Amino acid sequence: MSAAGRYFAHAPALSRVPRLFRFFFLDVPNAHDTPYLERGSRAYWRASIALLFAGYATFSLLYCVQPLLPSFSSAFNVTPAQSSLTVSLSTAALAFSIFTAGFVSEGWSRHKLMTLSLTVSALLTIGVAIAPQWHQLLLLRALEGLALGGVPAVAMAYLAEEVHPDGLGLAMGLYVGGTAIGGMAGRVITGVVADLFSWRVAIGTIGVLGILSMLAFRALLPPSRHFVPRRGLGFTHHRSALLRQFTRPGLPLLFLLGFVLMGSFVTLYNYIGYRLLAPPYRLSQTAIGAIFVVYLTGVVASPWSGRMADTFGRARVLTASLLLMGAGLALTLFSPLAAIVGGIACVTFGFFAGHAVASGWVGRLAKEAKGQAAALYLLAYYVGSSVVGSYGGHMWAGYGWGGVAGLVAALLATGMVAALRLRRLDAAHS
Repeated sequence: MSAAGRYFAHAPALSRVPRLFRFFFLDVPNAHDTPYLERGSRAYWRASIALLFAGYATFSLLYCVQPLLPSFSSAFNVTPAQSSLTVSLSTAALAFSIFTAGFVSEGWSRHKLMTLSLTVSALLTIGVAIAPQWHQLLLLRALEGLALGGVPAVAMAYLAEEVHPDGLGLAMGLYVGGTAIGGMAGRVITGVVADLFSWRVAIGTIGVLGILSMLAFRALLPPSRHFVPRRGLGFTHHRSALLRQFTRPGLPLLFLLGFVLMGSFVTLYNYIGYRLLAPPYRLSQTAIGAIFVVYLTGVVASPWSGRMADTFGRARVLTASLLLMGAGLALTLFSPLAAIVGGIACVTFGFFAGHAVASGWVGRLAKEAKGQAAALYLLAYYVGSSVVGSYGGHMWAGYGWGGVAGLVAALLATGMVAALRLRRLDAAHS
């Protein structure tokens, strides 16, 4: 009998609790006494794979609409900037939700919050697939962003608390690699299914896959060992803990880098589809979706950068990641399709490498309230996606791809300044 089975067998009162309630709101008790999840152990790999599923579900649900923006423009007669609201509203709502989840997570189970978030967001995605009107679709996408907020910040906090520092870089890299798989699968699957059937069937398919990912996540994730929910924490406590995050050397720079990395990445992906649908390329949705297979470079980049950061230092890997994104952006300015695809691949690799390093670094620098620190990083991260991603539509309308590339270049230059400052701080404290 499993640990969970023995637990409920010896707890008659709990055995009468409805099964669905137990599934969502009761943690499986800890069956191990190991202080940390050591790299190479069975529990370490279970946690890493579980969070890989969570990362997949988060990005596939959030960004499955991105290759469909031109379809929305045609189906609902809206402009590219209006169509991009299907992404921007979700990421803006997610930014707010993550910030709130950082507080809630200090007083509630990590398991419960992530499981409930994945379930509700997958169901809302299915709702998006059948929404008859444009404004209803936008409302559901905003609600989906709110629902997803319980996953990213809590996942980062869970890893920082439960994984031994020697294995944190790899574990965080695998989680971010899961987001890369989700981003790729969401774009490729929706592109292919939309061409074969319709954009509604494509989005519904992603919603069903999200539910399956939630079930795998729930079955695999080990319970928390180093976190005990603290209930009844008042506003004064949360405000003080929040303000202390801005006094930690290096943390505000990492928050800025979250804004830069995600703002640059999403802006490029939002509008590259419009460029490739137009002359002289005139690619189909399936062909554009196939190009997004370059997301697989993120699957390699995330764990690789985590290992490199553990070995050579986070600041060096972060700086190299930004330089690679800049080189990829420059390639997209050339006309040959091969150069554009190569540029997208470089930007993708650099983004996931940089995000894996920066997000793991947040957990190391935050000495307390790691959930809040992760929430602040992700707040900046998704604000960048929402604000810059939407503003890029105006740059596309007014200046074409050159305007979009100029906006992203300015962001990357800002990120490089922050990364170099972090490198000096890291050297001073080493």
